[in-house]
Amino acid sequence: MSTEPRPAGHFIRVGGLRVEVVRKDIKNLHLGVYPPSGRVRVAAPLTVDDEAVRLAVVGKLGWIKRQRARFQGQPRQSQRRMLSGESHYFMGRRYRLRVIEQAVSPGIVLRGKAAMFLTARPGSSVEQRERLLLAFYRQQLKSLVPELLQKWQPVIGVQVAAWGIKRMKTKWGTCNIEARRIWLNLELAKKPVQCLEYILVHELVHLLERRHNERFRSLMDQFMPQWRVHRDELKDSMLAQEHWTY
Repeated sequence: MSTEPRPAGHFIRVGGLRVEVVRKDIKNLHLGVYPPSGRVRVAAPLTVDDEAVRLAVVGKLGWIKRQRARFQGQPRQSQRRMLSGESHYFMGRRYRLRVIEQAVSPGIVLRGKAAMFLTARPGSSVEQRERLLLAFYRQQLKSLVPELLQKWQPVIGVQVAAWGIKRMKTKWGTCNIEARRIWLNLELAKKPVQCLEYILVHELVHLLERRHNERFRSLMDQFMPQWRVHRDELKDSMLAQEHWTY
């Protein structure tokens, strides 16, 4: 979860790995491995040269390979065709899709704990049906977030100026500290509600601490002691079948 726009970087090769290097006005070097394919990225202080970055990556090659193997082993949904019988997820629960083609107002309704009915115009395309599903996800998240903000903002002692939902391919959430604005990934609609809550708390805590440092982790421990459980649940959850770019 990033707290600022990502600057442009360049790439180096280390032990057969393609590593992105981004230089920023920071004190310490930060190394990350990102889903779904295990992209390796290093945020380095302005004064640290590529050779120092290369040595740091070499020292972490074992950890990097373990992270990449875990990402590659995660289950992925097959390409969605938006047809009856497909499985779709909402709030961590699996639903069987049933498509009803009628010349009425299109939309999605959940019935019971396992049925998702999608009403679409006759002859509607995959893209049109998918837009209905995404609109449903967006609507549901927008109804959940205000209550969670009311719960957590007084606890953490912060107040956001604005928040929104958007599709993001590399982050579950972002926080613009200066604008006090939070964005949440639309994909969170598919995950258990506790995962949505964790990401929201994570971004709210960034209003107190910009970096993922010891103070940040201490604040997370204070406000949400079980946050690591939810983080791991997100890491291990099924990934959408998308062409992720960075």
